[in-house]
Amino acid sequence: MPAQRHRVTRGDDYRRVVRSGYRVGGAFCITHAVLREAGEPARFGFIVSKAVGNAVQRNLVRRRLKTIAERRIAAGMSGLDIVFRALPAILDPEFADLEREVNRALTRVEARLAPDQGPS
Repeated sequence: MPAQRHRVTRGDDYRRVVRSGYRVGGAFCITHAVLREAGEPARFGFIVSKAVGNAVQRNLVRRRLKTIAERRIAAGMSGLDIVFRALPAILDPEFADLEREVNRALTRVEARLAPDQGPS
């Protein structure tokens, strides 16, 4: 699980990211993102509604998304608040396919919101 500093926890922050953030659609989830101050850690939030499935399935989805987020944090992602809103189709793919799709969305977000960042 990402450390506390890497999580979106307040409802106001979720609303700000979802309502005013850059949105990237995908087959399995919608990715919302807003830029933070340079050098601040990336923060991730997860919205998995009851439309996705029962509690066991929703928690599985959330754990998979958290694992993908941890890998991106370890790779050096920073300066963004990101919220994933899971779609019911998220239950169908294997983890590798889900990771590929989410990484595609995150790469698009980074290219759109942080084009001025040089190599780390």
